[in-house]
Amino acid sequence: MKHILLVEDDLTYSRIVKTFLEKNGFTVQTAIKVKEAQQFFSNSKFDLIIADFRLPDGTGMELLQWSKSNYPQTQVILITHYSDIRIAIKAMKLGAFEYITKPINPDELLATVNESLSAKVAEPSSIIAKGAETSAPKNAFQSSYVVGSSVEAEKLEKHIQLVAPTDLSVLVLGETGTGKEFISRRIHDFSTRKDGPFIAIDCGALPKELAGSELFGHVKGAFTGALDNKTGHFEMANGGTIFLDEIGNLSYEVQIQLLRAIQERTIRKIGGNKEIQIDVRIIAATNDNLIIQSGDGHFREDLYHRLNEFTLSAIPLRNKKEDLEDFADQFLEESNERLNKTVKGFSPEVWEIFLAYDWPGNLRELRNIIKRAVLLTGGSHVEKEALPADLYEPSANIMGTKGSPTSSSRQTDLPSPKDYKSQWVEQEKELIQKVLMDTKFNKSKTARILNMDRKTLYSKMEKYGLD
Repeated sequence: MKHILLVEDDLTYSRIVKTFLEKNGFTVQTAIKVKEAQQFFSNSKFDLIIADFRLPDGTGMELLQWSKSNYPQTQVILITHYSDIRIAIKAMKLGAFEYITKPINPDELLATVNESLSAKVAEPSSIIAKGAETSAPKNAFQSSYVVGSSVEAEKLEKHIQLVAPTDLSVLVLGETGTGKEFISRRIHDFSTRKDGPFIAIDCGALPKELAGSELFGHVKGAFTGALDNKTGHFEMANGGTIFLDEIGNLSYEVQIQLLRAIQERTIRKIGGNKEIQIDVRIIAATNDNLIIQSGDGHFREDLYHRLNEFTLSAIPLRNKKEDLEDFADQFLEESNERLNKTVKGFSPEVWEIFLAYDWPGNLRELRNIIKRAVLLTGGSHVEKEALPADLYEPSANIMGTKGSPTSSSRQTDLPSPKDYKSQWVEQEKELIQKVLMDTKFNKSKTARILNMDRKTLYSKMEKYGLD
């Protein structure tokens, strides 16, 4: 019997999900905080963690990173709202098996749980899946690359075919979810190195203190915990291509090592003194502005120019709506095969919704929504009722169940961190004040309604001057 750890601080919600999973043959342990969940691992082994993103003492993302570092064989499913779509995609890149959205559909939850428990655990730093133009990890369904028929898509494909046979370093720019990794894989597949390895690294998922070791390897005894010699990703990629996603996350020290590797075509393991020759093509990707980072001193300008011998830009889905049908048909076919369904297409009303929506999560969001819709569809075509309300009702995207403000899914650009934080604080203050007034300042009842403990409520009341 598979053992699941459910981490959810809404006790009513947690009890419902726990009962449902237990009726379907799983053993379920519940926790309400990140630290509590971590403590359970000292006495128990879990096959799967299902964690809400927003928790009282942290986030599901923090629990994901901790579990992947300490218990890599445990799968993780993240629960989010659709307003968390960018966070959910980042979680996938860090090794989460999947994300599901509130309100949770029981059939979707059960299908995702069963799929996660039967899948091979993916390494978050090595994504080698060949195929679909998404940012999905290698546990995702693999399919043919969709080029698209828009002018932008044809131009991108032309540039891929142009640069692929060369040995130029390529910098792929674009938003999260636009398929930067699979563009890179396509370059590799059309290069003279296609028979060599393709090693993909998410630099954002590398622990800062171990990034040098992961990339370049180390010798036994180089540091505490280095119990044996380790072959780094660059050495593993010899004769092929290495893809460095989120390159802007590398520390300045590792940037120096990377620059040296590019210039001299040699690497030196951490703690070693032997130079190792390498023959590796580098493709890097980022959604950051590295020019600004270099001006701020966070990214070496000489490294930027070494990586940027040729630039490709992954196109946001909202800017290539002409290709929407190509991608939707591809993901429909995948979902039918994955879920053993025979849905033939989408209703005209669904197409209107798809074309009007901005797709902030890009291809990954489209794929996930179609998979969910196929699961919920009993007829021959996907109807509006099978879609999340966030896609066609902006007003549905209001305060989350934990009293956290959620921005509209139609919003193309997020506010600056400073503006977003100030909006968050103001809305949280207003919500607490309203609930306090509704309950005639009954703090116990207020805490229950807001799904927070009394200590947290008192702290926030003091912070906002609501005593």
